[in-house]
Amino acid sequence: MSAAADPLLHITGLAVDYRAGHRSWHSAVDGVDLRVEPGEFVSLVGESGSGKTTLVQGALGLLPAAARIRAGTIAYSGVDVTGWNDRRMALVRGNYVGFIPQDPGTALNPVKKIGRQVVEAVRFNQRAGEPGDAAHLRDTALHNLRTAGLTNAERVFQQYPHELSGGMKQRALIAIALAGRPKIILADEPTSALDVTVQRVILDHLADLRAELGIGILLVTHDLGVALDRSDRILVMRAGRIVEEGPPARILEHAADDYTRRLIDAAPARHRGRLEPAGGARRTPADVSPVLLARGLSKTYRLRGGGEVKALDHVDLEVREGTTHAIVGESGAGKSTLASILAGFTAADAGTVHAGERALTGLSRGRLRELRRDLQFVFQNPYTSLDPRFTVARIIAEPLRAFGLATGRAERTARVAALLHAVALDDDYADRRPSQLSGGQRQRVAIARALALSPRILVLDEPVSALDVSVQEQILRLLVDLQTELGLSYVFVTHDLGVVRLIADDVTVMRDGAVVEHGPVERVFQAPRHEYTQALLAAIPGAGLARVGAP
Repeated sequence: MSAAADPLLHITGLAVDYRAGHRSWHSAVDGVDLRVEPGEFVSLVGESGSGKTTLVQGALGLLPAAARIRAGTIAYSGVDVTGWNDRRMALVRGNYVGFIPQDPGTALNPVKKIGRQVVEAVRFNQRAGEPGDAAHLRDTALHNLRTAGLTNAERVFQQYPHELSGGMKQRALIAIALAGRPKIILADEPTSALDVTVQRVILDHLADLRAELGIGILLVTHDLGVALDRSDRILVMRAGRIVEEGPPARILEHAADDYTRRLIDAAPARHRGRLEPAGGARRTPADVSPVLLARGLSKTYRLRGGGEVKALDHVDLEVREGTTHAIVGESGAGKSTLASILAGFTAADAGTVHAGERALTGLSRGRLRELRRDLQFVFQNPYTSLDPRFTVARIIAEPLRAFGLATGRAERTARVAALLHAVALDDDYADRRPSQLSGGQRQRVAIARALALSPRILVLDEPVSALDVSVQEQILRLLVDLQTELGLSYVFVTHDLGVVRLIADDVTVMRDGAVVEHGPVERVFQAPRHEYTQALLAAIPGAGLARVGAP
């Protein structure tokens, strides 16, 4: 690569189409200009379907076979790589441009240990004359793992992806991206699934790399708060085009495009209090008995090859009827294990769970099945929790069939239609399949399925973390409205304290399997007592969003 004066990445007039039929094409990227200078941190912001990922795939030479570059150029340090085949682009990827993908669940090889995968990346990107012995490769891989924020690098080196939390998997991907000592890093939503403190560590590290080594960063994100906190320049993308570009202060104070202003208004940091239902002011229950009560829950997992992890350590939880109780903590805190035990998916080693007067621990499979009538679970990822073979109608009706309810076709159709309307979807969605829905629409279908049996309690495990901010706000408002209309009680598991402020009445903060703080949301946010809670609150991105005309 040549010409230090040239941008590290310079995209000019790029247009990318996808084949939509035998002879027709659909435009995904249309006339985009983008550049990243040495040492510059640029953020590309937009919602799902805006063309962000297609743009990154085009820059890396990773477009699928059904896509074509119709116009424009892609250049690294003045070298035009437009149209290069995969063999030539392999010389660019790794050694010049590092890539951090979004989903560690699919980007890591599930049958190879983490250490082997990092070592392979180091070996592939070695320069001429560098030692290639096993000891050097291992030391370099361990160094990259530590650099990516994994303090227990030796243990992670020996583990498989399924033995790591989501945040740890993402940091392993960052270690792989750093293996070639790139000049520019393209990061496609690298922190969307991470806790706020881990997110800060990762972004701080990327900032350090650009300061120390002059590395350029192109961050692709739907989180405007992160972009505002970190970027030198922000580009806002919608429907394949750049609709706004400028420094963060200008974007925040004087956004020229309506779409940018809507993104700003939808950000959780803009709202200082709880969302109110559409029908009027919310009535906060007072002095109500707990609808769900856990006492002394403990759970220990045994690791392959010896050792153990204490996932829960004498955890207590009380969910008041008609309220939302948020469970907050970083990856590995025990949030999902607690939710799984509450829902009856996992057995606790010790402790009890009661729903009202009914004990839920130690029940037989048949008794647990009956519990599903009153307690339903909404999973984190709407892309994997819905069967892709089924229509929406069949997905929503599945619980009705399983429990012998609404047995007639007409009755079942009417019930499905009512549930679709409850989650603000029209009847014509009934015949669609998940692949024909957006992420927000899929999560609405998942909520409709959970409501099919008219439960009293919903356990929601990170239900909006994979969604764009505007869709996220829609789902949260929907949950608030449903709670008011149906008297539902929520257990809301999340790593996003900004979301907690919008929806929760009470909050429990967890760390390393133990409860470190709990109480009403207002008290915990205004006067956190534990230093860990204080650190979580301090790490929330987008502080500037709250200061500019927040509603």
